Amino acid sequence: MQVTATEAKNRFGAICAQAKEGPVFVEKDGRIDTVIVSAKQFSALQAASQTDTLAQRKTQFEHSHRAWIAEQNERFEAHGLWCDDMRVW
Repeated sequence: MQVTATEAKNRFGAICAQAKEGPVFVEKDGRIDTVIVSAKQFSALQAASQTDTLAQRKTQFEHSHRAWIAEQNERFEAHGLWCDDMRVW
């Protein structure tokens, strides 16, 4: 659905109800300026963007700490875990 900014202002309750069914595009000066979505749709968008951000952060961490990760892996291969010889009482 597409409405003007004035129409969105004057019929805000109806626009919010319409947003629960699908996005409402608000037009200002002949261009789409704002999109109104339901809380459920907004949560889904946030979750999707956070997943991408987490994957990007993981890739960035692995790239910037590559030498340290390799050193830890070598130490593990040579010596195992520090707690391997601990006994359960």
